[in-house]
Amino acid sequence: MNIIEKTDEELYSIAGPWWENLIKYSNNKNYLMFIEHFSRTLRAGANEMELGKQFAKSELAQNLAPEFDILGTIRRGEHVTVLIRQKHKKQEGEWLGRIVLGYEDDAVKIFSVSLF
Repeated sequence: MNIIEKTDEELYSIAGPWWENLIKYSNNKNYLMFIEHFSRTLRAGANEMELGKQFAKSELAQNLAPEFDILGTIRRGEHVTVLIRQKHKKQEGEWLGRIVLGYEDDAVKIFSVSLF
């Protein structure tokens, strides 16, 4: 199965709740729940020590606003990038979030996640 065949609505129904959880667990500094839907390769690169440093030192990672807007999708190969407008509780302005979805062992997983 290829994720690019899913409709935008189907993708949003996956990415939206997962993004909401990423915000929650980033703000709460909960590593195990933060990586819950990560692919094996992303988990390998997002070790607890490195994410812990980010959770501890990053003003951005600790104070994400719960509100966000899904802007759209980009389909490429076997992955879909869902683009998200994210706000912060303390800093003015907007950030661009991205969550890359694909299949691993017949289940949808997160292959990359970032905030710019």
